[in-house]
Amino acid sequence: MGNASDHKFELIVKQREPILVAPAEGTDKGFYFLSNLDQNIAVIVRTIYCFKSNEEGNKKAVEVIKDALSKVLVHYYPLAGRLTISSEGKLIVDCNGEGAVFVEAEANITIDEIGDNTKPDPVTLGKLVYDIPNAKNILDMPPLVVQVTKFKCGGFVLGLCMNHCMFDGLGAMEFVNSWGETARGLPLKVPPFLDRSIFKARKLPRPEFPHHEFAEIEDMSNTADVYEEEMIYRSFCFDTEKLQQLKRKAMEDGVLSKCTTFEALSAFVWRARTQALRLQRDQQTKLLFAVDGRSRFDPPMPDGYFGNGIVLTNSLCSAGELVENPLSFAVGLVQEAVNMVTDSYMRSAIDYFEVTRARPSLAATLLITTWSRLSFHTTDFGWGEPFLSGPVALPEKEVTLFLSHGKERKSINVLLGLPASSMKIFQELMQI
Repeated sequence: MGNASDHKFELIVKQREPILVAPAEGTDKGFYFLSNLDQNIAVIVRTIYCFKSNEEGNKKAVEVIKDALSKVLVHYYPLAGRLTISSEGKLIVDCNGEGAVFVEAEANITIDEIGDNTKPDPVTLGKLVYDIPNAKNILDMPPLVVQVTKFKCGGFVLGLCMNHCMFDGLGAMEFVNSWGETARGLPLKVPPFLDRSIFKARKLPRPEFPHHEFAEIEDMSNTADVYEEEMIYRSFCFDTEKLQQLKRKAMEDGVLSKCTTFEALSAFVWRARTQALRLQRDQQTKLLFAVDGRSRFDPPMPDGYFGNGIVLTNSLCSAGELVENPLSFAVGLVQEAVNMVTDSYMRSAIDYFEVTRARPSLAATLLITTWSRLSFHTTDFGWGEPFLSGPVALPEKEVTLFLSHGKERKSINVLLGLPASSMKIFQELMQI
C-alpha cells in the first residue's frame, strides 16, 4: 500500500470506546513464565486482515469475532493478562484475566479503496489498529489489542496489536487461525502447549556465546546522518522466475553446491542495502535473521508451543568484503549462519541471556524477518479467507520483511525502508 499522499481519499475511522474481552470461563491465575527466548523481542507487531462481505455480514462481524475471542482466550489465557517485571528483572505475565482490549470502529470508504498492501503504510493503515493512549512502554500495553473496522461496502478489517514476547510468527498464526476456527464453531486443530518452563536456563558459569549477534559493532559509517533524511518505504516483488535467476547467479561461479531461495535472497538484499547506505569499506556489517528452532531442539519442541521458538543467528563481515566479492560469498556466510543453529547453540543463547541480559546490537545491521512461510492468509472467521493481509509498519528501520505474494504464494515481496537517497541506489541494484 502506498503512502497516504498516493491515495485520492482520506481514510477516516471513528473508533468507539474500547472494552475488555475476558475469557468466557475461569482460567488459571498467577504469574506466567516467559522464557529467555521471549525476552529480547518484546515489540508490538501490528497486522491487518481485510475481509469482503455484504452489509448484513458486516453487522454480524463484530459480535462473531468478539464472542469467538472470549472463547479462544480460555485456551490462550495469558493473552488476557498484563505484562509486568519479575523480581529477576524479566518480563512475566500477570494472569489476572483482565481481558484483551477490543474496539469497534467504522470507516468512511469502501474496503476496495484501501488499495493493495504491497508495502506498509503506517499513516493510513495505522488507523485500522488501536494504540493505547499515553502508553509509555510495553508494560502499559496489553499483550493483545483488537480493532474491527466496518466499511461502507459491508467489508471489514481485523486489526491486531500483539506483543512479540507472547509468540513468534508461527505461534501467532496458530492463535489467529484457532480464533477463526472458534468463530466457525470448530475445535482447535492445534491446541496451545502453554508450558514455557521447558526452556529454563541451566545453572552454568558465564557461557561463551559462539557468535556475534550480541556484539556491539563500531558504527564508522555515515548512516546516522543519512537516517536524518525522510524514510522511503518500498516493496520489491521477486516472482518465481526472478528467484530462480537469483539462485543461478549465486551458483554461477561454482563455489556453492546448493542454495535455497531464502539464502540467495537474503544475501542479495544484504549486499544491495550495504551498497545503498554507502558504508565505508572497513565498516563491519551484520546480517541478523531468525531461525525456527522447533525441530532443532533435542527433543523437538511440542506441537502448538505457545511462545517464541526462534533464535537469532548472524553473518558478519566488512562492507568491502561483502560488496566486492561475488554473490556466492555472501550466500556462503548466510549458509554458515543457518547451519550453526543447533540444540547447543540455542541453549547457549538461553543461558547467555540469563547471565548477561544482553540484547542484540543493531548498529550497522540488517535484520530480516521472514513471513513467507506463515499462512495468515488462511484465517477464516466465517467470511472466507482475507483478500489482503499484512503488516501495518516495520518495527525498526533496520528491519526488512519477506512476505509471500501472489495467488499461489510462491513469489516473495521484500518490504523495507531506507533514506531517500539510499532508496534510489537500492532500486537500481534490484535489477538482476
